[in-house]
Amino acid sequence: MTENAAPSPPRPSQRSLRRLDWFVFLVADVQTGFGPFIAVYLTTQKWTQVEIGLVMTVAGLVSLAGQMPGGALVDAARSERTVAGVAVSAIALSALIYATMPVFPAVLVAAIVHAAASCVLGPCIAAISLGLVGHSAIGERFGRNARFASIGSGLSAAAMGACGYFFSAQSVFLVTAALLIPTLLVLRGVAAEEIDPDRAHGNIPGRSSCRPPKQGGDPDRPDGRSQPSTRSPADLLKLLKNRSLRVFGVCILLFHLANAAMLPLMGSVLTTRSSEWATVLIGACIVGPQLVVALFSPWVGRQAERLGRRPLLLAGFAALPIRGLLFATVSDPYLLVVVQLLDGLTAAVLSVMVPLTVADLTRGTGRFNLVQGVIGTMMGVGASLSPTLAGYLSDTFGSPIAFLGLAVTASLCLATAWLLMPETRPSTPGDR
Repeated sequence: MTENAAPSPPRPSQRSLRRLDWFVFLVADVQTGFGPFIAVYLTTQKWTQVEIGLVMTVAGLVSLAGQMPGGALVDAARSERTVAGVAVSAIALSALIYATMPVFPAVLVAAIVHAAASCVLGPCIAAISLGLVGHSAIGERFGRNARFASIGSGLSAAAMGACGYFFSAQSVFLVTAALLIPTLLVLRGVAAEEIDPDRAHGNIPGRSSCRPPKQGGDPDRPDGRSQPSTRSPADLLKLLKNRSLRVFGVCILLFHLANAAMLPLMGSVLTTRSSEWATVLIGACIVGPQLVVALFSPWVGRQAERLGRRPLLLAGFAALPIRGLLFATVSDPYLLVVVQLLDGLTAAVLSVMVPLTVADLTRGTGRFNLVQGVIGTMMGVGASLSPTLAGYLSDTFGSPIAFLGLAVTASLCLATAWLLMPETRPSTPGDR
């Protein structure tokens, strides 16, 4: 095949695609074993809130600092499957430590291991997906990933909650550790030879250049695997100077600055207005959006190829200021649950559009996973600052003003994307 030959898209087997579906599902199950269950379990072990808070703060800092190194590690690997298996094993080991050694030094190590492994696991799933299907079908693939992750999180939360209720809080972590076996088995079913390592890193198979993609992108080349491209610090610096990438990073930071505190703040409002049903209503606020993500995320992936990335990204960003405004003005607690469904629409869009936009902007550079880490860092910074901003506004001016402040921040995100963020989809069908 010559350099200018018409490309044919990758054709992964249905077996590998189905195994990837189940891998994403089981990873969501494993990750659900952490989060709120940690505080519940450690409280039963007579830990103080200061000790619990310290462990969770350290884990959060490791997660924030590890986003870019985690992405760089995946870009440097030649077997994303192996890296994913090691990361899942590390997470299962940390769950086992929680269950069997609930003392401060051991739990602190377990929290650090879990946070570091999670920084690698997310990029691994995206890289395996891209390596399997290529750029031409990655939108719908990311949509399927979001669907199975949402279903896995919802079912796992219910199952592990039942384990904690009928058995003990410790059983949640034992079940989480036991999930390692089926997770590794389904990962093994994803055929290694079908995952192109160059494509998985954002390279174009058969080419060694790491220059940024031109307008319209480059076609996938199935004519054999190239040697790893030479990626120097100068190449990375040039990529990070990409105006579209910087605008996208600012949008993501502003979005999470507005979004992260909205549900916790609304939970506080629900508790004051309907304390008897607050727990049930908050549960509905969590499960409802997950159902929306499961239903709509594959559709978002398909529409991204038909309509482009920009219209869907703007629609996802636009739902957040509307949600904040409604939270500020609606007083009925049951209507607030309905308003929270907008979070599902936003999540369905962004769970697909964030990695898809990164794939567009890094195509041909070999830096797909590292830039995912950069964007993940922006998410983390915004999400870390959001509770402080919302808490200050709520304590000083009241919850309606806090919601309006978050809505204004979300509007800045929307305006930035509207005015500065270009379309990133390849300009011609042959380039996709």
